[in-house]
Amino acid sequence: MDSTAPLIDTLGRQISYLRLSVTDRCDLRCTYCMPERMQFLPRAEVLTLEELYDLSRGFMERGVTKIRLTGGEPLVRRDVMTLVERLGRHVGSELDELTLTTNATQLADYAQGLADAGIKRVNVSLDTLEPATFAKLTRRDVLPKVLAGIDAAQQAGLRVKFNTVALKGINDREIPRLVAWAHKRGCDITLIETMPLGEVDEDRIDHYLPLTVVQDDLDARWQLVPSVYRTGGPARYYDVAETGGRIGLITPLTNNFCASCNRVRVTTTGQLYPCLGGSEKVDLRAAMRSEGPNGRLSAALDEAMRIKPERHHFRIDEAGAKPAQPRHMSMTGG
Repeated sequence: MDSTAPLIDTLGRQISYLRLSVTDRCDLRCTYCMPERMQFLPRAEVLTLEELYDLSRGFMERGVTKIRLTGGEPLVRRDVMTLVERLGRHVGSELDELTLTTNATQLADYAQGLADAGIKRVNVSLDTLEPATFAKLTRRDVLPKVLAGIDAAQQAGLRVKFNTVALKGINDREIPRLVAWAHKRGCDITLIETMPLGEVDEDRIDHYLPLTVVQDDLDARWQLVPSVYRTGGPARYYDVAETGGRIGLITPLTNNFCASCNRVRVTTTGQLYPCLGGSEKVDLRAAMRSEGPNGRLSAALDEAMRIKPERHHFRIDEAGAKPAQPRHMSMTGG
């Protein structure tokens, strides 16, 4: 066993991207993501910040060059900046990039610190600019805080990309406005199909919106030109001539993108999921807390490569269907 060998699965896909959840907790309650009365993990089960750092170093030694900190909402984790700052010291050497996905509610307080620590860009989850829709969708009336966080991020020099979940009957008519608004700010925006992860308080089929429908609508408004731009992620990008900006489309249901998967996800409890839509997992927390953590961690990563499936099998095609996996996206790491 080579503890420095690249992480390559049985299909020859090299894993260079780690999405690391630092908390399952969130200060919003988005209806498509979690129930209002969400049961969060006991703190004793959550990896310490020191363990999260050591875990990240183990991935770097195996060739991971990009780490995205996720949640839940990563900025609600107490003292999370100590982890950001430690990982930021590796940017430019072992890491090509350290990034963060956030709902931006806390971003006004953290934007400058993130930039100072070496983060160059953040992804902001934003599904609407309408205050009433935002309050209904997130169950929290905090859109002004989110917009202030976005302003602070750009003022700190962070590049901002928006992620928008397309939802029938909720934000479908607003998507063109969101795109134009993002492009006016000089930001890319990626549209995402809702994913069937975890039980929620409503039936996802009621609001599932295939991006084929959204793209047809956008094509009728603007000229979308396929872009050569790539991030290594699942999005397919288009340049919009009229706005001068770029749109990404992530289509886990209508156009499977798994053939080029280069990532794994680790939960805040140290469970490694080789596939977002799969039940396969490896317990890295047990390895980290064993008597021989380095060797056990490397062996666990090898096992993850062995069990990484070819693809996920998401479906939203009938009312009352169970989610593809019982765990919520906030637990897996968005």
